[in-house]
Amino acid sequence: MTDQGTLGFESARAEAERLREELHHHAHSYYVEARPEISDTEYDRLFKSLLELEKNHPELCSLDSPTQRVGAEPQSKFKTVAHTAPLLSLDSTQDVDELRRFDDRIRKALGEGHEPTYIIEPKLDGASIELIYEDGVLTRAVTRGNGREGEQITDNIRTISSVPLRLRTEDRVAPELLSVRGEVIMYISEFQAFNARLVEAGGEPYASPRNSAAGSVRQLDSHVTASRKLDLLVYDILAIEGSGFKSDTDGIEAIRHWGFKVPDRIQTGRTVEDILEYHTGFATDREGLDYEIDGIVIKLDDLSARSAIGVTSHHPRWALAFKFEPRQEVTRIDKIEVNVGRTGVITPVAVLDPVVVGGVTVSRASLHNREELRRKDLREGDTVRIQRAGDVIPQVVEVIAHEKDRARPFEMPTECPVCSTPVQEEGPRIKCPNRFGCSAQLQGRIIHLASRSALDIEGLGEETAALLVTEGLVSSLAELFDISPEQLVEYEGFAEKSAASLVEAIQSK
Repeated sequence: MTDQGTLGFESARAEAERLREELHHHAHSYYVEARPEISDTEYDRLFKSLLELEKNHPELCSLDSPTQRVGAEPQSKFKTVAHTAPLLSLDSTQDVDELRRFDDRIRKALGEGHEPTYIIEPKLDGASIELIYEDGVLTRAVTRGNGREGEQITDNIRTISSVPLRLRTEDRVAPELLSVRGEVIMYISEFQAFNARLVEAGGEPYASPRNSAAGSVRQLDSHVTASRKLDLLVYDILAIEGSGFKSDTDGIEAIRHWGFKVPDRIQTGRTVEDILEYHTGFATDREGLDYEIDGIVIKLDDLSARSAIGVTSHHPRWALAFKFEPRQEVTRIDKIEVNVGRTGVITPVAVLDPVVVGGVTVSRASLHNREELRRKDLREGDTVRIQRAGDVIPQVVEVIAHEKDRARPFEMPTECPVCSTPVQEEGPRIKCPNRFGCSAQLQGRIIHLASRSALDIEGLGEETAALLVTEGLVSSLAELFDISPEQLVEYEGFAEKSAASLVEAIQSK
């Protein structure tokens, strides 16, 4: 091994460049191509050599160095920035007739004698982001946000090993500016293991791999993102300086060439029958995949024709998402109970015999309100078909069998099951009006406040919220911010360190 401390500056610069090139090559071979050429031990040796060299010569450390994937200081908040080009949604359907109408519109737009060629690819179910490279170096990564602007999460995206920090150009000049769109995903096997670790630590599990991926890339501390096994698949060029591409096929090949991982099984088709064959194949294989897809995407291949056909404010007219039917399974309603939410609405809930639906164990499903309960005639002991709407939210679809001596129809309570206040009727819903005296509503408000869509308070899940309310430590949301570690350590599950961490997480918001 070269003694990094004795190298002159020019020799050190040459050695740093050599090590960076070698490490980039081996990272691509391992994380993108899944064909490692050296052992982990040898990779670690090269990495430590570069780390030592950059320590001795800090001026040699660059944005595209493999040593810069992890190490950024935690942020207080994310900066909102504009996208290079809009990240539009896709028009979508599950209807074959609508697919045929889409094809008809494309053929009409192209004109007589011009047959369309479509790019057909899986519709990944993850977190959509934009990556921007300047002179071949990753300079910015932005969440989709509202499609026009999003949050800058560059430090977090750097931690994903399959993301090239520098484009592979093989001695050719890198584009002065390149913007690509991709999907951050968490594989199902990792999602299940990750959720198990969260639950074991007393945390709130994520609802789906998509939510987990989206939450992971929005961590203010990039070390947290780095600890979660994420991947990035790139499928679109949003903007490029000096592009001579005539088709999406050319663009996808360029994306591969630059070192990005792309979705599996991208292919071309010319007819609706080609699309349906692809859709059927992926729908059949879906259960064996280790990543979530919720359909396929059909895009016109010809880029000049795309420009002519145009876009709406919401979606491109030259593309369509053809969704899969929701995953369904059969299980049994063990019992029906009610839940009092943070706004006082009392919701019937089916407690189910646990069943795995699309890689997620489902044991409860909302029955929404008393009218929905009556309309579907759901009763305890019934065998029912369930699905995850949007592959996320559990729903009871229908009764498919019931016992001969069937249970009586479930009756909604006339008073709140938690505080015994008489309920009020609001259309199909019933509600507990005791806003400030009902502990269930307070608990719900705490859970909502701590959720990822609100303050995102690490460590404050359902169990802890229940403890705070039932033990009288908190009687209002304002009191939540007055909790001390000394109060928490009195209770099982809280040591000094965990109590201090929770209080710090609350008071930092």
